[in-house]
Amino acid sequence: MRKAFGFVLGAMVGALVGGTIALLFAPASGEALRGQIRDRGAAFTTEVQQAASTRRAELQARLAELRAPRNKPTLPPVA
Repeated sequence: MRKAFGFVLGAMVGALVGGTIALLFAPASGEALRGQIRDRGAAFTTEVQQAASTRRAELQARLAELRAPRNKPTLPPVA
């Protein structure tokens, strides 16, 4: 129990110190940084949606190809 408490306390202190240092050395203001993160997230979402749409179209075409009836080869009549 004592080791777990020590670990949790250390993690909390580390998170606090890391967050403080990150805010002090951030290259942009908080509002500008949030805007950049929001824009990058939106661009990433759009990119993933486009890739999924393209892949879905490819898979649907392949499925239609597999479902299409096959032309069975006909054998010449036996004389």
